[in-house]
Amino acid sequence: MVLYNLLDKEGTMGEHILTSVLLVVENSGGDFESLLSYLSDTKYLRLEVKSQLPADLTGWDVVLTSFDAQIRQTSGRLSEFVDAGGGVLHFIDSKTGEIPDLFGAQPEPVGPQCELRVMFDRSDHPISARIEDAIYIKGLYHPLRLSAGNAETLLYTDWHFQHKAVLVQRRHGRGMAACTSLWDFDHPVLCQILYRLIRQLGGNPMAQGRLGVGILGYAPSVGQYHGQGAAHTSGLRLHAACDLNGDRLQQAKIDFPDIKRHTTAQDLANDAGVDLVIIATPPNTHAELAVQMMAAGKHVVCEKPLALNSAETKAMVEAAQQQGVHLSCHQNRRWDLDYLAIRQVLADDLIGELFYMEAFVGGFSHPCGYWHSDAAVSGGTSYDWGGHYIDWIVSLFGEPIESVSGTRHKRVWHDVTNADQESIRIQFQDGCEAQFIHSDIAAARKPKWYLLGTRGAIVGQWQDVTEYAIDPVHYFHRHDIPPTEMPPDMTVYQRHTSGKITTLKPAIPDRSVFGFHRNLADHLLEGEPLTAPLADSVRVVAVLEAAARSMASSGAVEVLNV
Repeated sequence: MVLYNLLDKEGTMGEHILTSVLLVVENSGGDFESLLSYLSDTKYLRLEVKSQLPADLTGWDVVLTSFDAQIRQTSGRLSEFVDAGGGVLHFIDSKTGEIPDLFGAQPEPVGPQCELRVMFDRSDHPISARIEDAIYIKGLYHPLRLSAGNAETLLYTDWHFQHKAVLVQRRHGRGMAACTSLWDFDHPVLCQILYRLIRQLGGNPMAQGRLGVGILGYAPSVGQYHGQGAAHTSGLRLHAACDLNGDRLQQAKIDFPDIKRHTTAQDLANDAGVDLVIIATPPNTHAELAVQMMAAGKHVVCEKPLALNSAETKAMVEAAQQQGVHLSCHQNRRWDLDYLAIRQVLADDLIGELFYMEAFVGGFSHPCGYWHSDAAVSGGTSYDWGGHYIDWIVSLFGEPIESVSGTRHKRVWHDVTNADQESIRIQFQDGCEAQFIHSDIAAARKPKWYLLGTRGAIVGQWQDVTEYAIDPVHYFHRHDIPPTEMPPDMTVYQRHTSGKITTLKPAIPDRSVFGFHRNLADHLLEGEPLTAPLADSVRVVAVLEAAARSMASSGAVEVLNV
């Protein structure tokens, strides 16, 4: 089976072929649950789990093994498999003794349980593409000693200022064998590295070319942002910009002197140097332009929202399937620090089961005079920030939606067609609830985040940050950072066994610049999971559309079932 035929003008990426993988484990694979979940979400693996190594390995490209007794008993069979061109990856646990010479390494004595700083032995190794220089992994310190001249260290850990191998590979005959002592499969980057290694062991190396990116609609900030994202992401290259406005195209040339410029969407569709089109036009044009670009064989990413209604998203999804190309939505707010902190709090089970959530954005100021305030073009008030907030809600709950209702107010800003305030209430099939409010007439803001769990809560209060610069004539200049761009002040509330409520500050992760573009390249080039899947973006549009119908019907409940 072949998925996504990616041909590049600067280098051949060829066709992505499925890698057939067999995991051999003693039990049902419980220790590998997180790794199996990650691998199951990738595009280019066919995965099967067995408790015993079959006598005939025909049909599999890579075998994953984990327990000591079977690896010794079947070493001859595995050696023949690798010699004939197969790949084997062995996971070494703390009880593992000597392993077959096939792997080119032997485990050394086990050290303490700790956090390990793990790095690539070669920073330019193909597997390291778009991965940070160092990752921090929990587990036992269990170094590997290279025992064959052609064994290669892929990953090492710093230990007492010495490099100690923890992932080793070796060529044997026409195939490859690898072994590792790392078991922290809850770490997504380790799973990402292992997926890439498995693909390599199966004879499918990392893609070496780059996807040419065309930006359709070069708005001053969004166009430059996507241009920088493409320019700073390995595997992508900024190729062209298209806009009807000559001044915007001139700005694109100033921002990126080598960029090619087009004045019509058809010219961009005809540009053989464009593999991926990022559509940054108003929402009412997304569907038509996306279908046009996909008909020309281009992969497509749309700004949020994906479209204005479910009929449009259906046509877009069908076009992507018919053309065999990629379609997704630019849900870059999945990398916002407060959202990531909330996900971590929930993953760490600090507030129990999430069952209720409120989210708010807005203030009291005159709406802008651009298309964002025109309901016919933007979709309406909730379609703007709601494209992100509803996406957050969909991803945090993860359950099917049963019904949606909404209300709106038009009381102050009569010069624009958007409502002054809109509220959306979502009921999930398991009984959980969520509410989103966007208000342009809120003199006092509600918290950005209000989440209730069965053992605690999370509250995120808006932060207003102002910077001052000294001016010798005017004394100072003031710059207000938009509160929507500042992480809110986050607090976790927990009920102590004494009955008292305690508070703590959640860990806020480091900012990841261009995380969306890296994830997009990882997905298109290597088949790795999308952080914001297309199905979620389709559900967001369904919620927004249902809420709009409800608002037009005085808040009548809309049964959704998505």
